[in-house]
Amino acid sequence: MAGTTADETESRWSMAVPSDWRVLAWSSAGFLLVAVQAGALAEFVFGFLADALAFVPAVGPLESVLSWSVGAAKTADAAAAEVPTLLSRAVFPNEGYWNGERWVGTFIGFRPGIAWAVRVLAVYAYAFGFAAWAFVGYRLYRRRYRTAQWTPRDDMVDRFRSHGWGKFGLVVVFMFVVMAVFAPTLGPTTVDQNMRNSYTHEIDYWNADTGQVETITVGEANLNTQSRGDNPQTVMPFQTDQYGRYHPFGTLPNGRDLFTFIVAGSRISLLIGLLAVGLSAFLATSLALVAAYYKGRVDLGLVLTSDSVMAMPQLLLLIMLTSVLAGTWIDGIYSGGFLLALIFAFTGWTYMWRSLRGPALQISERQWIDAARSYGQTPRKIMRKHMLPYITGYLLIYGSMTLGGAIISIAGLSYLGLGVSAPTPEWGRAIEIGQEYVNTGSWHISLIPGVLITVVVTGFNALGDGIRDAIDPQSDAADGGVASTGGGA
Repeated sequence: MAGTTADETESRWSMAVPSDWRVLAWSSAGFLLVAVQAGALAEFVFGFLADALAFVPAVGPLESVLSWSVGAAKTADAAAAEVPTLLSRAVFPNEGYWNGERWVGTFIGFRPGIAWAVRVLAVYAYAFGFAAWAFVGYRLYRRRYRTAQWTPRDDMVDRFRSHGWGKFGLVVVFMFVVMAVFAPTLGPTTVDQNMRNSYTHEIDYWNADTGQVETITVGEANLNTQSRGDNPQTVMPFQTDQYGRYHPFGTLPNGRDLFTFIVAGSRISLLIGLLAVGLSAFLATSLALVAAYYKGRVDLGLVLTSDSVMAMPQLLLLIMLTSVLAGTWIDGIYSGGFLLALIFAFTGWTYMWRSLRGPALQISERQWIDAARSYGQTPRKIMRKHMLPYITGYLLIYGSMTLGGAIISIAGLSYLGLGVSAPTPEWGRAIEIGQEYVNTGSWHISLIPGVLITVVVTGFNALGDGIRDAIDPQSDAADGGVASTGGGA
């Protein structure tokens, strides 16, 4: 109805429907959303647990316990993989073959490209539905069950909802995260079939010369779909190759699917970036609170330490550390990704610390801090309860921007051959693989991952801008050191 606000509509609904029924409906919807993907969730958790336990050093009597734990986690992972889920390749198959009359093995007989598009749409519809469910739950709590009628966070949320640039960043970041989380489902083929064990998987295809359906290994088929310059076998984006395989982003010089490579690489980039930013945020926050609380020599010592780290060229420092530590045991964890995260964390915390130190110093001068001291509260309790909540918003701002910078840096090191070890997929490596074909008919190999990196990093920076303006509408974009440098990358 024209002129009717959302609040008026909700008010009328609340009069007609008891609030308990609204909670019941909301809870039922959440249970349904989780239930249809419970198998995939359990598979992700147990798989991650098995991988993490496999890298724990076995010492003395703990060796047998650790071995049993890894085996149990793998068994649970295998069992979870058998649980049917809604958004799976089995429900929306896109790999099939033409038998001379129709497509066989694809979703309700669609062409491979259309069947793949249906699965992608289903995944993103599910993700946006889940986000909408969470937002409805927040509004329900805010309007019906929260004791306080208003809090400062309400104004922050309302300001962000009217911030177009920030919402653009949120959508881009959300779609990137969905890509990383649902990477095994989104790819037109699996990572194992595409990269790891191509010669152990077979596919059926229609041989136009013989007029029969024949079988070939994926590895042999890849040899005939290589995108090398102006090679006539080149498969460009949105094309189906001679074996009936759809390639949304075309193929690599070795004939493998580029889209599967990209989505698998997005998970690597996101995990390394989150770990690096998490460690940096922990260091920066802890040291900012300590510097602001004690001031004096403690603050001066931290300023000198951060200045010393920032004085070193970060790119050269990253190259030196990755070269020196290459081949060590820590370089073997997660194909070198864990080492990258540690290097980024211990060389990048200074930029975030500089950004948090100012707000922390302002908070430390407030009267309630003196009051807490007079009541005998310990420094640790004062920093945790009375100072940390007031710099959390700034942490979100600089954390989102630093994550974009970390993704660029990871791609840059992989481009130089110093990042994640091959053959683990990573966006920077895709650019490096295709750089010699930029001026040829295989331009898509470098261009597509390059564009994606630009869009994703822009999204993280836009999200940071939106959060900053929502928290402090009087802030000036020009004074943010991290903002201007993309997280110091």
